[in-house]
Amino acid sequence: MADLSMLPIAINHMTAPGLTARQLIDVAAQLDCVGVELRNDLGRALFEEETASSIGRAAAAGGQRILALAEVKAFNENPDDKQEAVEALVLTAAACGAEGVVLIPHVADDVMERSAQRDALQGALQVLQPILEEYGKIGFIEPLGFWNSSLRFKEDAVAVLDAMGRPDCFALIHDTFHHFLVGADRICPELTAIVHISGVADPAPSASEMTDAHRVLIDANDRLGNIAQLRALYGGGFEGPASFEAFAPEIQKMSDPANALSRSIAFITSQLIDTSAGAA
Repeated sequence: MADLSMLPIAINHMTAPGLTARQLIDVAAQLDCVGVELRNDLGRALFEEETASSIGRAAAAGGQRILALAEVKAFNENPDDKQEAVEALVLTAAACGAEGVVLIPHVADDVMERSAQRDALQGALQVLQPILEEYGKIGFIEPLGFWNSSLRFKEDAVAVLDAMGRPDCFALIHDTFHHFLVGADRICPELTAIVHISGVADPAPSASEMTDAHRVLIDANDRLGNIAQLRALYGGGFEGPASFEAFAPEIQKMSDPANALSRSIAFITSQLIDTSAGAA
């Protein structure tokens, strides 16, 4: 069992999009995080006015890993058409020292059969595998729990990776929000590289009504069972980072994100330690 009092924490740029990449790195260092995830969907250039190499140096100076660059959207839809975008993002990852790129499935207009989801995933991964292997980067596959996601279940992703011999260039992202939406799915700690954490405190929406806009920092009002999910993951052998990925507008507009994140980190850590002690 990992020492959960030393929980490895990271920050996804979506949580504090008002910060520049360099400022996000500074906040992560201030909070003793292990790394950051940077994004290309914030309505501006990935590194603002800086270069990939300068951001890579800033991260190294702050003791931070650049865990991933996000994202390749709808990677499992017409994957041959995505090769150029994937290679461009992978090259950027190489230039800044990021460990990989995030692969986000297509959100369709209707429900896709699970067998079709697996077929689409395998076809896409076979196209992307040579690119990732050439540059030594990881493709982080993130199933989305929305009813119309074209890849909902981690267990389907595991089945495809098993059929492919579990290539080293692929790993899973476990998102606590999306895991809750699915309702019943394998945890799969052995193939998970990053956990995205966020909470839902609003008592009104049902699981089917929850959207990204409900995703806040985790506190005592959390409805998603983050603590239980984290204990299952780390208890199952997962050792990677738990990365804050909150989309709620009120979180993204925080005037003091470092302070708010510090409070949430303290709450999560205290709960994990208490639960660990109670289970001993």
